[in-house]
Amino acid sequence: MKAQLEQLVSQAIKQLQSEAILPEDLEFRVIFQNTKDKSHGDIATNIALMLAKKVGLKPRDLAEKIIPHLRGHDALDKVELAGPGFINFFIKASNQNQVIGSILSQQREFGRSQLGNNKKVQIEYVSANPTGPLHVGHGRGAAYGATLANLLTATGHDVQREYYVNDAGRQMNILAASVWLRYLELSGESIVFPRNGYQGGYVHDIAKTLLEQHQQRFVVSAETVFANLPLDEQEDGSGDKEAHIDGLIEAAQTLLKADYECVFNAGLDEILADIRQDLQEFGVEYDQWFSEKSLSQNSAVDSAADSVVNNAVDTAIKELQQNDHIYTQAESDQPNTLWFRSTAFGDDKDRVVQRENGQGTYFASDIAYHREKFQRGFDQVINIWGADHHGYITRVKASLSALNIDPDKLTVRLVQFAILYRGKERVQMSTRSGSFVTLRELRNEVGNDAARFFYVTRKVEQHMDFDLELAKSQTKDNPVYYIQYAHARVCSVARKLKEQGLEFDQPQGLAQLALLSSEHEKALMKKLTQYPELLEKAAINYEPHSLANYLKELAGDFHAYYNANKVLVDDSELRNARISLSLAVKQVIANGLEIIGVSAPESM
Repeated sequence: MKAQLEQLVSQAIKQLQSEAILPEDLEFRVIFQNTKDKSHGDIATNIALMLAKKVGLKPRDLAEKIIPHLRGHDALDKVELAGPGFINFFIKASNQNQVIGSILSQQREFGRSQLGNNKKVQIEYVSANPTGPLHVGHGRGAAYGATLANLLTATGHDVQREYYVNDAGRQMNILAASVWLRYLELSGESIVFPRNGYQGGYVHDIAKTLLEQHQQRFVVSAETVFANLPLDEQEDGSGDKEAHIDGLIEAAQTLLKADYECVFNAGLDEILADIRQDLQEFGVEYDQWFSEKSLSQNSAVDSAADSVVNNAVDTAIKELQQNDHIYTQAESDQPNTLWFRSTAFGDDKDRVVQRENGQGTYFASDIAYHREKFQRGFDQVINIWGADHHGYITRVKASLSALNIDPDKLTVRLVQFAILYRGKERVQMSTRSGSFVTLRELRNEVGNDAARFFYVTRKVEQHMDFDLELAKSQTKDNPVYYIQYAHARVCSVARKLKEQGLEFDQPQGLAQLALLSSEHEKALMKKLTQYPELLEKAAINYEPHSLANYLKELAGDFHAYYNANKVLVDDSELRNARISLSLAVKQVIANGLEIIGVSAPESM
């Protein structure tokens, strides 16, 4: 409907241009809003207010010139001027109710579109370090990313879902050291566990499996392990926990030699498998799991040059060097450190990409990874990161500019933490200490449906408090229960129809939609017509919360209608019309819930 009205308003303005009332070179865009007050019609545009200054007219005067060219359209009851220059459209009921037939014929496809025109989009989300189970904070990013991917798919984009596995770097080495120390404990060694190690019970479980599979293969005496290590942080504040854990990592690598990789992989493989399973059970699937470690591996042999191709990190750094975006500080105490000129592209300081010892930084891997993404041919890349990664956006976009990649092709959405409450007590979370609530524990307590829905009810950049008691409640205050109950209510209508020995005549129902004249019915039909546009806006703006809010409103309108009107009336024509309306509501609810990743039960 809005597309038709946009064309109508555009034609009216062009007519005024042809009559020399408006300038020929006038540029404009017609924007519509759904009205909240039914006295203001169904749809309104502020085009007169937007163009008034450009054409030298008062908004109301301009609106009065546009409106005569709008009247008489078959879909409109009337067009009115309101306020300082708004144009309000009142749509005929016969036009509003056509949406019911569209929904019942298109079913699951209703609302879907080709807006994206198969634009290739990659979405990377969650990508939590495989150093422990996923916690409730990761769950929000998972729900948001999966729903956004579904939204973009529903609107005609070619979407690839990716998980970036951080399987390289210091945190993974800390995990490996932690597993090894617990393994030594289980082998009878007396270990003082480092304050900066991973403390969770899952580390004990991995160490136990390691011992069962390899027996005493990795045992080294505690005296040997801790010999000459920097002192760990003490109660009096002395010591250095960071230097201590780094010393333990070096000891593990030196003492275990080739076996270190076996211990390292024991932790990585076990935790990554758990993350995969957890996400699958949460309804979150990926097209690709991309290994960070692969970026630093020599990937192939160049047959033409008969030489090993440099790894992705080295290749990215060399490309930046060739473009004079890398420099060293010869006069400094670290003359071999490589710096990226990030400040040349808007960053607040330059960034190290290769340390004095020749080891690449996390940022170097980020550069190589994003370079690799765009080499795969994506038109748009969307990164969904935790809010603590805010500082990374500018530097990553700077590296894209330096690599001659349009930084606007990268969109970053920062996910604020979901704060979990048990009663009035906030639960603190720390992966290393092991004192955290896992995503699996949350799902087991409130269910996948409640978790998926609650996570996307607010803008992703806003903090959210996750109310466990509300998520488990079976009341209208629980939005997911309220929406699912609306779907189940329509299903119960079909069962009651059968129990009464009646049949639904859909052709008759669609032929008698004019009988749907109550305010509740009009409100429902108006709400249903908004779904396709709502879906497109949610996709364009990357805002799944607007779909969640729409479904709450639609369910509320249906419950109000159902409570005020009997659906299975004696009059077969009215009955079939009302059943048609109810089935349309049911279909749209099911369509929306599917995108969010929530089930649509037939009974509750």
